[in-house]
Amino acid sequence: MIDCDDLIDLVRLYNPKTDEALIRSAYAYGAEMHEGQYRHSGEPYFTHPVSVAAILTEMQLDDSTIVTALLHDTIEDTKSTYSEIESRFGGEIAELVDGVTKLTNLQLNSFETKQAENFRKLFMAMSRDLRVILVKLADRLHNMRTIRSMKSEKQAQKARETMDIFAPLAGRMGMQWMREELEDLAFKVLNPKGRESIIRRFIMLQRETGDVIHKITGDIRYELEQAGIEADVFGRAKKPYSIWRKMEEKQQGFSRLSDIYGFRIICESEPDCYATLGAIHQRWRAVPGRFKDYISQPKSNGYRSIHTTVSGRDGKRVEIQIRTREMHEVAETGVAAHWSYRDGVPAENRFAVDPAKWIATLTERFDAAEDHDEFLEAVKLEMYTDQVFCFTPKGDVVKLPKGATPLDFAYAIHTRIGDSCVGAKVDGIRVPLWTRLKNGQSAEIMTAEGQRPQATWIDIVATGRAKAAIKRSLREEDRERFIKLGHELARVAFDHVGKRVTNKALSTAARQLGLKGADELLAQLGAAELTARKVVETLYPELAARPGEEIDAARAVVGLGPGQSFTRGNCCQPVPGERIVGITERGKGVVVHAIDCPALAEFEAQPDRWVDLRWQSGIHPSVHTVSLDLTISNDAGVLGRICTAIGEQKANISDLRFLDRKPDFYRLIIDVDLRDVEHMHAVMLALEADSDVATLERHSKVAVGA
Repeated sequence: MIDCDDLIDLVRLYNPKTDEALIRSAYAYGAEMHEGQYRHSGEPYFTHPVSVAAILTEMQLDDSTIVTALLHDTIEDTKSTYSEIESRFGGEIAELVDGVTKLTNLQLNSFETKQAENFRKLFMAMSRDLRVILVKLADRLHNMRTIRSMKSEKQAQKARETMDIFAPLAGRMGMQWMREELEDLAFKVLNPKGRESIIRRFIMLQRETGDVIHKITGDIRYELEQAGIEADVFGRAKKPYSIWRKMEEKQQGFSRLSDIYGFRIICESEPDCYATLGAIHQRWRAVPGRFKDYISQPKSNGYRSIHTTVSGRDGKRVEIQIRTREMHEVAETGVAAHWSYRDGVPAENRFAVDPAKWIATLTERFDAAEDHDEFLEAVKLEMYTDQVFCFTPKGDVVKLPKGATPLDFAYAIHTRIGDSCVGAKVDGIRVPLWTRLKNGQSAEIMTAEGQRPQATWIDIVATGRAKAAIKRSLREEDRERFIKLGHELARVAFDHVGKRVTNKALSTAARQLGLKGADELLAQLGAAELTARKVVETLYPELAARPGEEIDAARAVVGLGPGQSFTRGNCCQPVPGERIVGITERGKGVVVHAIDCPALAEFEAQPDRWVDLRWQSGIHPSVHTVSLDLTISNDAGVLGRICTAIGEQKANISDLRFLDRKPDFYRLIIDVDLRDVEHMHAVMLALEADSDVATLERHSKVAVGA
């Protein structure tokens, strides 16, 4: 374990004016609070907070952040309290420690909807003081470095959480070195064989080609000397996970990947950066489409650098980054550069980003998300994507994620522009709305009054902001139609149990289901987010109760043995009047299939499991659910007519699910409760008679054998 003097020496390297007494006091207090606690590895627990503090010294952070690292687990894991830390170390440190504790208590690996809410809380914590996240990231990095002492299932959980949340968050904050290490440590847990394979191939490549990094570094230094440019040159092989991801994205094997080496040139000034770029391109041929100038167009987290890829020695692709020393400091620590110290005072780096402004740009586009799923989708889109820079006709710059389209561009300018978009020009040429924009292109959006977003746009856009705006507009446009459809669905369901649909009944059901009112309930019914059966069950549970699928075998089916019961197969959903056969299955008794069910093929070699059955004539003590697969026109009133037609045949709709929604048609599954095959034929005949029903068939499901 790093002792207190060594930790203070690490801080003094960049902050000679550090408050040594404060750090000593925090070190002693943390050691006292964690006395008798041990990690999974058997080491004293306090080795962990000290290691986290040491990681933060690499980013040259202020004393308050270092002390927070030493104390970050005291409130959660010891008898220490917020008030005690506040009285000993002050309000600022107490707030930071409390913030880290609250982040630690977030269950970030839980279900999607809850995860979305946790993202909201995470960003709220960031908005109060970004240093909370810096400590949490350092905490996660040390935990990942020592993860082997944990149980295997816990390792997998933490690794997935790291890959999904903490690594991309570190990258979004500009801490690329931390992102790469977190990803690689998680990769080592999640896919150890894949990682070992990459490393073995690297070793083989080095044996075949020698020290390529040393050779290319020498070539670059020679060209810079010839051009009279003073600069430091560094080279490295990319991390195993970075190479694995490139292999997955490009669908290429290791042997076909060429850009597996990266080189960095640190210059004295911005003019030297561009002079260096010229020298590099004069010696080696640039790879088209692989040039980015983040000096003239910086990233939102303050990152500045020139990126280029060239065909270097022996035709191998080489990625090169060119930046100044000030830019390099920000590139290494990202947003954390705001708190960096040098010679006892905060380091003044003109490229460091104001954390308050940065967090505002990160969160502003999430405000429009009205539900958890949209927010989570937006968060992941924003955190995982690289950026492209495009220009408006007036020359203003619009930042977009890689893969963005003219529609994303339109919504980035203003929601009104996006909603009314009818076309786009890129570099003066008319292009489809699904065109992927590239760096440096100029985009012009054409609009028309009365134009509304199309459902197909959701599959075109790449940004969370655009997706949220389109979904919101579609909801508003569809709401009235969904309310009308929902009323028809409710009427059919209520008629089935001998009740009338009234505003009071709907309002009562809405209140019981936690909805805002009758209109909200009807809108969810029409959008298939709520079933009519659920509404009826809420108000009249005794009337809505359906007989179970298991029926008295002696009365319903002929051919079962003593004590045998049956269930209907979900694959073919047989109904009385159809020829049937039974298959014995463990734990299910006898599963009844229609005689022409495709699932029976897998039992052909097992004749001992077949049971000859037939329905008892005239005795059908239960309704039977049959799923119907329909394709219908997307016109006003069509779905309502379909529901009415089913109700007129005295059949109940128990569920309705949309499989596909397009501007011209809907494809959906309707679960209908029927008595027998004649009842089913009557319903299907009534539906086929509607001119807006394009296709209709029973929906077959894939059956899984026992």
